[in-house]
Amino acid sequence: MSSTDLRRLFNSSREFVIPLVALVILMVIWEASVRFFAVPEYLLPAPSRIFEDTYAMGWVVGDHTMATLRTILFGFLLSIAVSLPLAVLISSSKLFADAIYPLLVLTQSVPKVAIAPILVVMLGPNELPRVIVTFLVAFFPLVISITAGLMAVPSELVELSRSCRASKLQELIRIRLPYSIPFLFSGLKVAIALSVVGAVVGEFVAAEKGLGYLITSATAFFKVPVAFGAMLILAILGIVLFQAIVVVERVFFPWAAAEEPRT
Repeated sequence: MSSTDLRRLFNSSREFVIPLVALVILMVIWEASVRFFAVPEYLLPAPSRIFEDTYAMGWVVGDHTMATLRTILFGFLLSIAVSLPLAVLISSSKLFADAIYPLLVLTQSVPKVAIAPILVVMLGPNELPRVIVTFLVAFFPLVISITAGLMAVPSELVELSRSCRASKLQELIRIRLPYSIPFLFSGLKVAIALSVVGAVVGEFVAAEKGLGYLITSATAFFKVPVAFGAMLILAILGIVLFQAIVVVERVFFPWAAAEEPRT
C-alpha cells in the first residue's frame, strides 16, 4: 500500500482513529498513575481491575445494560413522538406558543431527581416512571430545535408558497419540515445524550435492574471497580447511540449534515 493510500485511509477514518488513540493514551496514563502512586482501589481502581471485575460478572452486566438501553430507547422515542407535534403547534400559533412555552420551562425548572420518587408513588415501581423521567429530560431541547427549524424558513419561501395558494398543511410538509431537518438532527443528538442521563436518574431512584441500579448497589458493597465499569458502559452506550444518529443523518440526509447549525 502506497503512502498516498495510507494518507487517504487515515483522512477517511481520522474522525474515529484520533479519539480512539486519545482514549488509549488516557487509559495507559490512568493505569500507570494508579500503580505508581499505589492509589487504593476504593478511591480509583486501575482500568485493568475495572475490566477484570466487570468481565467476571458476565451476563449480569449484560442484563443490566439491556435494561438501561430499553429505558433509553423508550424515553427517546416518546420524546420524538411528543416533541414533533408540539413544535408544529408552537410554530403555527403565537397564542399556543405563549401558552405552552412557560409550561415547557416549568418542566425543566423542576429537578428530575425530585420528580422521580413522585412518579414511582403515582405509577408504581415499574419501568414507566423511568421512561417518563427519560422523556422529561430529553424532550425539551428537541422541541426547541424543531421549533427553531420550522420558524427559520425564509419569508420569501413562505410568501412564494402562499402565492401558489398552498394550504397550511402543504406549506408544512413541503417547505417547513424539510427546512427543519438539520435542526431536527441537531436536537436528536442532544436528546439521545440526555436520554442516557435521564434513564440513569430514574434507575437511581427506583429500579431492580439497569446500570444506574448496578452503580448504587456496587458502591453500597464497596465494589468500586464494578461501579466504574458500569459508568464506562454508560459512556460507551451514549457514544454508540449518538453516532447511530450521525450515521442515519449522513446516509438519509447528507445535505442536512452539511447544513446543520452549530450548537
